Amino acid sequence: MNAPYPPPPPPAAAGRDRTTLWGVLGIVLGLLCCGVLGIIFGYLSIRDAKRYGKSPVLGYLAIAFGVINIIASVILRAGGNHPLYR
Repeated sequence: MNAPYPPPPPPAAAGRDRTTLWGVLGIVLGLLCCGVLGIIFGYLSIRDAKRYGKSPVLGYLAIAFGVINIIASVILRAGGNHPLYR
């Protein structure tokens, strides 16, 4: 009845968790310029989120925005309606 509680798990190594960094970089780059980089950083964010027990939402958003950027770029290039792609 008087058994001590087990010790709490050790905290994650400080400075190693880059979940938010990868997610924000992926969203910004996925929206602005590079859909492929958005997808890559989104994957890195999801990987780190699973490793450190955090929410992977930023990674999924980064991947979604990267895919949307790629699809929009293909449509604009195919349609020829954008002045940069003429």
